Amino acid sequence: MSSKPFILLGKVIPEGKRTVLDLDVAKLHTRTTVKVPVIIERSKNPGPVVLLLAGIHGDEINGVGIVREIIEQKINKPTCGTIICIPVFNVFGYLIQTREFPDGRDLNRMFPGSSNGSLASQFAYQFTKEIAPFVDYVIDFHTGGGERDNIAQIRCNIDDEKALELAKVFNPPMIVFSNNITKSLRDTLHNLGKTILLFEGGKSKELDANVINEGVNGTKNILIHLGLLEGEITVKGNPIFVHKAKWLRASHSGMFKAMAKNGTFVKKKEVLGVIQDPFGEFKKKIFAPFNCHIFCINKTPIVNKGDALFHLSIEE
Repeated sequence: MSSKPFILLGKVIPEGKRTVLDLDVAKLHTRTTVKVPVIIERSKNPGPVVLLLAGIHGDEINGVGIVREIIEQKINKPTCGTIICIPVFNVFGYLIQTREFPDGRDLNRMFPGSSNGSLASQFAYQFTKEIAPFVDYVIDFHTGGGERDNIAQIRCNIDDEKALELAKVFNPPMIVFSNNITKSLRDTLHNLGKTILLFEGGKSKELDANVINEGVNGTKNILIHLGLLEGEITVKGNPIFVHKAKWLRASHSGMFKAMAKNGTFVKKKEVLGVIQDPFGEFKKKIFAPFNCHIFCINKTPIVNKGDALFHLSIEE
C-alpha cells in the first residue's frame, strides 16, 4: 500500500527519488530571476518530514557549510520519511555576503510575511504558505552576527518540551534557553505547531570546521532519533545549560584582545581580555564579573565603550 501523495510547491514528490525544486524569490533589477533551490529526498517508507535550512542571513556561511556536508555525505537520504534541504535561503544576501535582504530588512524579522508587503515580507509569506505547513521538524542553522563568534549551541524555549528533548539528542556543547522572537522564523513555525531547533555556531563570513562538524553530527543524531536514518546516536558529553545570560560590555574604547577561550568556564575576577590604546600607554584588563561559562566572544579588534564583548552564563 503506497503512501498518500506528498505535494510541495505544487509538485508531486515521488517516493524513493531525489527531487530539486525552485522557490521563486523575485527578479533582480536586471530582470534576472532569482530562485532558491529546494532539495528533497523522499523515502519509499512513510515518516516525518524534516527541513534543514541555512542562510536566512546571507553572510552566515557556517550553516550553509553544514547543510552542504549533510548532502555530500548523503545524510539527507532517509530510510523513512522525507528530508528537505534548503542550503541557501537568502540567496540575495549570500550573493553579496550581506545579512539583509536587498530591501535592507532582516528576513528573520519578517515572518509570517505578507503577500503585498516588502520584498522580504513577500518571500517570508511564500515560505510560510508553500513550505512551512508541510514539514514536521525544522533545524535552522545560524552563526553569530558580525564579528561575534558563538560556541556551537542549540537555542530553544525552555517551555517547549519537544524542542528541549531534541536539543538534548542533538548533543551540542551548550543549550541556551531563549524566548522566541516575534516575527522570527522560529516563532512562526512554533505557532504553526512545528518543532524547531535553532543552531548557532561560529561567526559570519567564516567556515569553521569544528562548528560544521558539530552541526552535521547533531543533525544526524536528530534524524536517527526521529527514525529517518538507521544507526546509533553519538554522545560526546553532557551539554552545558544556559538558563540566563548577560553581555559583558567594554568599559573603555580601544584595541581589544580576547584572552579567554570560547566555551570555557571562568571564575570571578579571572582575566578575560584587555583593551589597550595604539600608543602603548593604556591597558585595561577585563575581568569576569562572576563565575560563568563563555558562549560568545566578539572578535572585533577595535571596540567602543559599551560594545558587547563576552556573552556569559549567569550560573544558578
